[in-house]
Amino acid sequence: MKSESTLSYFEALNSYLLQHGRPVAFYSDKHSVFRGGKEDARNGAGITQLGRALNELNIEILCENSSQAKGRVERANRTLQDRLVKELRLAGVSNMEAGNAFLEGFKTRFNAKFSKAPAKPDNLHRALNVEPGRLAEVLCWRENRYVGKQLTFSYDRKRIMLEENALSRALIGKYVDTYAFADGGFEVRWKGQALPYRIFDMDQRVTHAAVTENKRLGAVLAYVKEMQEKAPPKPKLRTNSEKMGYQPRPRKLGVPEVPVIGD
Repeated sequence: MKSESTLSYFEALNSYLLQHGRPVAFYSDKHSVFRGGKEDARNGAGITQLGRALNELNIEILCENSSQAKGRVERANRTLQDRLVKELRLAGVSNMEAGNAFLEGFKTRFNAKFSKAPAKPDNLHRALNVEPGRLAEVLCWRENRYVGKQLTFSYDRKRIMLEENALSRALIGKYVDTYAFADGGFEVRWKGQALPYRIFDMDQRVTHAAVTENKRLGAVLAYVKEMQEKAPPKPKLRTNSEKMGYQPRPRKLGVPEVPVIGD
């Protein structure tokens, strides 16, 4: 995986399920991706996005409760982190594509030398039994968002604006579902139905001209502009003279000339 993020785990889990089917359970450590530490009344009590996905697939997740419980796995990881790095260097591997191709032969050689036959060789994987396209809807980041009076809501520093129609007008004051997929796709749904929308980046600078020219988004742009104006002011830039300690002195007033009046 490129990183230990939820979406990266979704990608790895998708490949595993397609190749092996559904296991009875996954055994993991207490990483925040697997085990939630904060209860949320709307999104589930202490459940993570990965935990929610596994629950929908009827797969149990078991978090180890001691360092000894995963000692065998960690020892193998330590061996791989030492041996595999050297093997890659000797093979001249310098990019991810070549590394993935190299791993196939490496796994065969490594398992032939170090693997142990399990005490119970039964395969407890079950058939995936998931409709085509359904797996992507399960292995994604889901959240609920409240729709305001302007048919808008905030998401990842962006303002999502629903297209105005009979359905979206009925959603004011209600929660819609957002789906962020591992491939970068994004959808807004209401009871499973996808809703058309537009995105406005809240980091974009808003000017008075933009508010005037875009009548359809006037209320949204006015809101964003108000938020930007509340931001702390930028520090004043000092001149080189001021940086050197120069301070302007007050100007002295000249003595006015008194006209001389002859006798």
